[in-house]
Amino acid sequence: MLTKFSPSRFLGIAIAFLQRFQQRRIRSFSLLFAVGLSLTLAVSACSPSASDNGTPQTTQAASPAASATTVRIGYQKASTVLYALKGRGELEKAFATSGSSVTWSEFPAGPPLLEALNAGSIDFGYTGESPPIFAQAAGIPLVYVAYDPWSPKAEAILVPKDSPIKSVAELKGKKVAFAKGSNANYLLVKALEKAGVQYSDIQRVTLTPADARAVFEAKKVDAWAIWDPYLAAAEAATGARTLADATGLAPNRGYYLAAKSFVDAKPDALKIVLDQVKKVSDWAKNNPTQVAKFLSPALGIDAPVLEIAEKRREYDVLPLTDEVITKQQEIANTFYKIKLIPKEIKVKEIVWQGKVSNL
Repeated sequence: MLTKFSPSRFLGIAIAFLQRFQQRRIRSFSLLFAVGLSLTLAVSACSPSASDNGTPQTTQAASPAASATTVRIGYQKASTVLYALKGRGELEKAFATSGSSVTWSEFPAGPPLLEALNAGSIDFGYTGESPPIFAQAAGIPLVYVAYDPWSPKAEAILVPKDSPIKSVAELKGKKVAFAKGSNANYLLVKALEKAGVQYSDIQRVTLTPADARAVFEAKKVDAWAIWDPYLAAAEAATGARTLADATGLAPNRGYYLAAKSFVDAKPDALKIVLDQVKKVSDWAKNNPTQVAKFLSPALGIDAPVLEIAEKRREYDVLPLTDEVITKQQEIANTFYKIKLIPKEIKVKEIVWQGKVSNL
């Protein structure tokens, strides 16, 4: 039997159908939103930062808006200027008027600091002359923005005070500790070269400064290539002898480096950072005793020992010149020659062309 058609009934069925369809859409959207939010929180929770000892730890990532106004600095306690800048709080004050903020991540040495720069965890940092060469060869998008003259007396190859080794040439076949990719790595290469010893003729023991100090004192290695203030501390604590420092072998400069993305996107922020770095550098240059007292608790090294290190180093924040770039290129060429880096690089290709008023 046919049912009589009713327009009102048809309209009711249509409305019910649309309501059920709309509810499904809402439930689907809610589910997708919940999944997306969960993934966002999971990714944020796993974003890398660094703890006080330079070990990455999880922290909630900043939102895009916060990221746009946050400058992330990587530092080492032994890198006096940035550590002092952090302690004095001057950079935060300089950025406060613009609503920007600063975060700090500590690292034990230059290579892991530049790995963090490559990972997008930091924007700016400071290392010795060798780490940026390894980083450039590895394709890390970094830029040299300034240099610090430091001092050839501030790094050396040490042997225990009672060691029978009297010259660099006698390191052939011996165990030598150093931080791979560090400025002391280059010093070791050049000292061996001058002594007529192949880099491959020594037993290379690559360790962080803290670990190298332990094996050096335990006499599990025959020599140690290291920089200040660890150099001064080892000399004071163990009476270690210097086989060679960097005089005539390596310039032992330090470099201020930035992520290319940071330089391109935030040149004004970079200029503020470098202006403040310059001010603290000038303070450190003129106050070695105060610097030593400031660093002593953090490094666990007596202030008088640190003062020795401070007095034999130089400070400044300078733009890279052709001479500096040429010398840095020589280091890169040396590392390529002995296969420490896999390809030839051109240092000048990643030198910042900007200018800061104080530099």
